[in-house]
Amino acid sequence: MQMELTVGVIDIQEESSPTRGVSLYTVTYLSGGYKVKAALAIPERETPMPALLYCRGGIKGVGKVRPERICQMAAFGYVIAAPHYRGNEGGEGRDEFGGAEREDIYAAYEWLSKMPQVITERISLYGFSRGGMMALLAAMERKHFLAAVVWGGVSDLFLTYEERIDLRRMLKRIVGHPRKQHDAYLERSPVFHAEQINCPILIIHGMEDQNVGVGHALRLAEALERHEKPHDLWLVEGASHLFEGEQIASYTRKMFAWLDQQ
Repeated sequence: MQMELTVGVIDIQEESSPTRGVSLYTVTYLSGGYKVKAALAIPERETPMPALLYCRGGIKGVGKVRPERICQMAAFGYVIAAPHYRGNEGGEGRDEFGGAEREDIYAAYEWLSKMPQVITERISLYGFSRGGMMALLAAMERKHFLAAVVWGGVSDLFLTYEERIDLRRMLKRIVGHPRKQHDAYLERSPVFHAEQINCPILIIHGMEDQNVGVGHALRLAEALERHEKPHDLWLVEGASHLFEGEQIASYTRKMFAWLDQQ
């Protein structure tokens, strides 16, 4: 499939796709003056399709965008754009773990929404792990997203600091200490700003998640309920952070059925 440069995009390279009927690309685009990169998966269909902005988890080599996952998702008839965030995968700038790299999501929306393959009014957000925080922040700060899915997602960075002793050194280096840099943690914790969310939210969380505790999902659902924001909460018995086998296949199907209904 031949891709054309669009707003903010400076380079598109076709990659080998692991999924038949889905084309895969690496997109280099401008965001905040930096050259950043994204993965892009497009089903080979003739008519415009809905799209997902996929917000990756982790940082650097942890939680990287997996081509097989975004191509698997694209096979449901969605264009999937997955920013790597600045400072990752050869992109310029610095990943601030929920800071200025939020602009990379908004810049990606600008070129994604102009693609002829995409139904502009049906662009939603998807966030996994740390990406849940990114997707929720985008749902707060922008009004043009149809819906957002938070899968095993962080909603409270204070809670992440408490439960992930192994991440404290990274968090202190990038964000600071939650007592000394309280405002930086508060800004990155959507659970405290649920009244600002602008679209329906689907929360999917494994009950046995040891990476992002189920407390993130429960606190988020409670905050959304308190502010009368439309949402659904799917807690999955026996599931950990990384769903496996039929479990991930089943909930991916259910997720896209939910998105199709929005």
